[in-house]
Amino acid sequence: MDLPLDIDTVKGFLDPAEGRALQQAAIATAALGPALEIGAYCGKSAVYIGAACKQAGSMLFSLDHHRGSEENQPGWEYHDPELWDEDAGALDTLPHLRRTLRRAGLEEVVTPIVGRSADVARVWGARLGLLFIDGGHTMGAALGDYRGWTPHLAQGGVLAIHDVFPDPADGGRPPFEIYQRALASDLFEETLAVKSLRLLRRL
Repeated sequence: MDLPLDIDTVKGFLDPAEGRALQQAAIATAALGPALEIGAYCGKSAVYIGAACKQAGSMLFSLDHHRGSEENQPGWEYHDPELWDEDAGALDTLPHLRRTLRRAGLEEVVTPIVGRSADVARVWGARLGLLFIDGGHTMGAALGDYRGWTPHLAQGGVLAIHDVFPDPADGGRPPFEIYQRALASDLFEETLAVKSLRLLRRL
């Protein structure tokens, strides 16, 4: 599927092969309910998933507090000073997400939700066809995303988890641990692995 803008101009860490896998999952599950991503950053994954939702007649909810994950903070490996808001004294990626969606022509398909994952999950009511977890990488954040949102995933829907690294030398453990938890629950079966992305179908 062609993307509506040059994806290399969007800040983010999603590999193109992972993005295409998310697109296919969004199209395949569109009839089950909307898609929701946890962790928008500047909108790279929202372009991939949003373009697929637009084609399938579905929509994407893009959830993020937009203050950056732990590794995005000053002094950490993935800090980007261009995303720092001097007035707020904090990161603010929301303007970058909105700019990305406007450039991609996806503002009517992708709905940003600004808030914390656990708070929104508690009041969420819709069944989801696709759930993409790519938020904070502490165990508390990753486990909270998994526990808070997987009950909203429709039967036959897809749980996608990013940054799953079986080898601890390659990356943090929490995404891998919630991936293992999902498999051990007998509620999911793995359908695809693309680089650090894992797709699991809700049984």
